[in-house]
Formats: sequence, C-alpha cells, structure tokens
Amino acid sequence: MFGLSMVFVILFLVAYFTLDIGDNWDTFAGLGASTAALGVTLGMALLLIGVGIIHWSRKLMSDHEIVEMRHPAASSEEDRATTLAALNAGAEESGIGRRPLVRNSLLSAVGLLGLPAVVLLRDLYPNATAPDASPPELLARTIWTKGMRLVRDAIGTPIRIDEIEVGDLINAAPEALFPTEENGYEELHGAEKEVEKAKGAIIVVRMDPDEIVPVDGREDWSIEGVICYSKICTHVGCPISLYERTTHHVLCPCHQSTFDLADGAKVVFGPAARPLPQLPLAVDEEGYLVAQSDFTEPIGASFWEREKV
Repeated sequence: MFGLSMVFVILFLVAYFTLDIGDNWDTFAGLGASTAALGVTLGMALLLIGVGIIHWSRKLMSDHEIVEMRHPAASSEEDRATTLAALNAGAEESGIGRRPLVRNSLLSAVGLLGLPAVVLLRDLYPNATAPDASPPELLARTIWTKGMRLVRDAIGTPIRIDEIEVGDLINAAPEALFPTEENGYEELHGAEKEVEKAKGAIIVVRMDPDEIVPVDGREDWSIEGVICYSKICTHVGCPISLYERTTHHVLCPCHQSTFDLADGAKVVFGPAARPLPQLPLAVDEEGYLVAQSDFTEPIGASFWEREKV
C-alpha cells in the first residue's frame, strides 16, 4: 500500500504538468481533467498511507491491553434517581405518549423546517431574478453595453479622459447603476442590482501609452494610455485595486494573485489562471469615457462551463 501511494504521488505530478488548464483545458466526463486527476491521485495516495498504517498496527505490532484505574464519574444514586423521576414526571404531564395527534403534528412541523433551508439555497444561484437563464449565460454577460459611460464608484459621476493623470487608478462602475432622468436607465433593485454591481465593477488606469504591450485584436481598446479591466479577480472572485504604479501591477488581497495591467493584465504571480477581462473603451462627443461593448469573455472566477459560453 505504501508503494502504491508513491505511484499515485507520481501520477499526481504527471497530471499536474501534462493536463492543460489554460484556454484549451482538458476535460474528462464533462469535468476538468486536471482537477479530477489531482483530486483522485492525491486522495488515493493519502488513503493508502492511512490504510497501510492501520494494517501495520493491527497485524505487525504487539497487542497489549492497558488498564488505567480512575475514580467513578457517575453522579450519586440519589441524584440519578431524582433526575429520572423528574424526566418521567415531565413526560407524563406532557401526555406525549397518550396524544399521538399532538406528537405527530409536532414532529411533522419540525421536519418541514428543513424545506426553507433547501429553498434558501436558491439564493446561491448567480441571478435568481432571471430563472430562465443558465448560470453560464448569466456569468457570460454584464450590464455593460455600447456607449454606456464609466462612472466613479459610490458617487456615480462620469469620468472625463482629461481628468485622469498618469498613474491614477479609479474604481468605477457602469452608469446604468446610477439611473437619472438624463441618462434614462431603468432603476434596478435588490438582488438584481447587487449582482449587476458585482459583475460590472471595473478599474480604470492611465499610463504612458508607450508602456502598454499591444494585445492582438485589442489595439483600439485603450484611449491615450487609459485602459480598463474587470475589478474581479479570476481566481475566486475577490475585488482588487491594490495598484503599484511603477510596475503597473495590481494585487488581489485575498491570495496575492498579481496582474500586469500594461501587458493585457496577464498573471505574473499567484494562483489565478487567467488574465483580467478587459473592457474596450472609447470617448463620446463630450469627452467622457464610454464602453465600446460588454466584456468579450466571462468575468470573475473560472467555472466548468466557461469555454462553452
């Protein structure tokens, strides 16, 4: 068993280095092959060590019985008799044995309390306000649309491109989350608003245009060094904004994933496996930053069906 454990450890290492987890991730039975293989091989390695140790102790080691004397831990006979008498008296007074209707209705009521817990699990659904959409479909889109202005988070004021200095980082949001009579956006409420706010959160950074590494197909996504990315980390979905202006690195405070905003927000450190999604920018007639479109890929943490949306 110990030998088989070592074999599974080797298989773990093989799976770690050979199975792809990038854009073209390998699958097995509809699951991520890397995750499944790592879980099975590591689990078997630990299981075999544990089972081997148990067999070692039971079949190869001496079996000695050890007796340790201790003082009685039970209560006195008088206290035990008094407690039992009180319990019997309470059961007799309640009539639980003579009133099956009351007893059974109580048990049924307590049993049904499990149903609200099951129903509340529905809140874990990415957007309970759109039951006809699947979770991958909901994660694949945000509230961003073509021509929607970028506004400052919390206060909702639009952002002019000439107001941003080199080195600035602005936490921003979609203008639709701050509806007014002028912009004409429909007001959102409750869970729907919170979901769209979480998915649409962005960071806007300005740097020297010469420092931006061109990404194929995104040559016109930044404006005069102003570039925009999702604020949601691609590891487990934490919000990020810890910016190092000299290196253009932004750090996630949860697990220290680090992204290079000057180079397509690629991961340079930490457990994140994907760059931050980029929002294509433009400038409207009044000089305000607007989105060219929604994100072209799902934001946030990875999920099984991501490549299918």
